[in-house]
Amino acid sequence: MTTPILGIDLGGTKIEGAFIDPKNPERALSRLRLPTESEQGYDHILAQIVGVVEMLEKESGLSRPKKIGIGTPGTIEPSTGLLKNSNTLCLNKHPIKKDLERLLGVQVEVANDANCFALAETIFGAAKGRKNVVGIIIGTGVGGGIVIDGKVINGLHGIGGEWGHNPMNAETAPCYCGHKGCVENVFSGPALERFYLEHSGKAARLPEIVKRAADGDAIAGATLDRLVTKFGEAIAVIINILDPDAVVIGGGVGNIDLLYTPRARAEVLSHLFNHEVRTEFLKPTLGDSAGVFGAASLTL
Repeated sequence: MTTPILGIDLGGTKIEGAFIDPKNPERALSRLRLPTESEQGYDHILAQIVGVVEMLEKESGLSRPKKIGIGTPGTIEPSTGLLKNSNTLCLNKHPIKKDLERLLGVQVEVANDANCFALAETIFGAAKGRKNVVGIIIGTGVGGGIVIDGKVINGLHGIGGEWGHNPMNAETAPCYCGHKGCVENVFSGPALERFYLEHSGKAARLPEIVKRAADGDAIAGATLDRLVTKFGEAIAVIINILDPDAVVIGGGVGNIDLLYTPRARAEVLSHLFNHEVRTEFLKPTLGDSAGVFGAASLTL
């Protein structure tokens, strides 16, 4: 067996850790979860991360590696080393990398959770073998990560891949980030549910909206029309700039088959600076393992 790598996926409700054999990543050597309990504050979250690492060591009998990868909500601001843009608000404005290195006694590599998703699906999952990959998550929010030649592109400000906060044509709804008309406010899961409620007067979760559209509900159909039209517009911007081999679509909205149809490709093409679309649109294959696998891959 090759030397195991260790990754931590820090989520809003749970912290997951896993030891992984990079040559045989299909099944983690050891994997466990603890609740994040973010309501108890920043120091408590750090203690929970340390707890996950110590429990994994005890359960697996494996030694702590010299480097641990951690995926976080939000991103590290390169100029200060402080976390920013996290929806787990108590993490913001703290030097999480430095603090965890002190507590764990090893080097820590930190990346945004969407970057970890993109990296995992590139190295181990749906986009394995592709050179340039964009991984996007369309769920409660909208995020993304860019992987080129096996490396995550963080960028000067640490916001590489954050397409969820690009503005969209003729969209004016205010976003929590302070801007208006962001991708996230147009076709994230909650945005689509809000559109359906506003036009039908009935609340429904996204899977139910998809089912209603299949049953002939006109407003549900219009909601999915909005999704595929706006998705084509938004992702074409990314393809025009990066021209990736593949786009892997994670999150709950990514489960909607309409995004992988010729109709969706036609919507992309209508905004593309090219006469055809050869970029692949792929469903992820790692499921909820992507975050922790990607975090571990940061150490490779």
